[in-house]
Amino acid sequence: MLTADSPSTASTPTPTPTPTPTTPSLAGLTPLYEHRDDDVSWATGFNSRRRSLAKLASINTRANNRDADNLLPLLSPVAQSAQATPEKAYLPGQPKSLEGIAIRSFCLGIALALSVVATAATLVYTSSPLWRLPFFVGALSTFHFLEFWTTAKYNTPVANIGSFLLTANWPAYAIAHMAASFECAFTKLLFPNRNWAPLYSGHILLLLGLIMVVVGQFVRSAAMIQAGQSFNHTVQHRKKDSHNLVTTGLYSLMRHPAYFGFFYWGIGTQMVLGNPFCFVAYTIVLWQFFSKRVRHEEALLVRFFGDDYINYKRRVGTLIPFVGH
Repeated sequence: MLTADSPSTASTPTPTPTPTPTTPSLAGLTPLYEHRDDDVSWATGFNSRRRSLAKLASINTRANNRDADNLLPLLSPVAQSAQATPEKAYLPGQPKSLEGIAIRSFCLGIALALSVVATAATLVYTSSPLWRLPFFVGALSTFHFLEFWTTAKYNTPVANIGSFLLTANWPAYAIAHMAASFECAFTKLLFPNRNWAPLYSGHILLLLGLIMVVVGQFVRSAAMIQAGQSFNHTVQHRKKDSHNLVTTGLYSLMRHPAYFGFFYWGIGTQMVLGNPFCFVAYTIVLWQFFSKRVRHEEALLVRFFGDDYINYKRRVGTLIPFVGH
């Protein structure tokens, strides 16, 4: 018999025990702060390479905005040394020596400046005809400087020390100018009042000589500028790709305008100096020189340009008497 005070085991369920919470074990995991040595070296190397690449990219970006000279820090020492060494031709004693060009230009500039001062002073403060000598020196200085300048600017590949023509046709060229200077000094010092011009035409011949010097220099320099790389101080025996037959401008008025310019420039200087003997000598020597040179050069030009030059030769003369006919 069941009573209220005694519970029944059949009807009351047995409570299930609550499981005790457990903390997961981390014993099998490697702590984050623990790294093997090879892991550390790999990470360090990767980061170092990444920083180097970033730095190199930054340098190259900045270098793109600089001149080529600023790229030297990116080159090896051997490459820097090779790039810093100029070509042999520009070193002292070589054909294109920058030192030689600078010295010659400086000396010609000094000679021109002194000649201008001496000419002006002689004309202003004296009545001596010796002003003609410094004028001659100034004309020579201007001529030789312009020979180099026009070549350097308009035919740059062939420009060198020889382009000044200071030693061209040496020593005959130097002897001719020394003879002209001596004749002028001798006659003007010993016979200052002697008029060598026929029919008292001295002033007319002087003015004509000055015009010939100025016009001759202008025509020669302008012809060299217009011809550009087709002009050379020495006769070319092989046609280059840069050689063209120029038939316009001055070349439409005369063949060989550079020769025309020098021919009348040389004769004009002797008229200014008042040299009767050197005037005759210069005329004969220059005519013989250009007569032979034109004959030789035009034979080559016919070979280079064929009928084009033959037709051009028929149309246009040299304007130097009996030269090129």
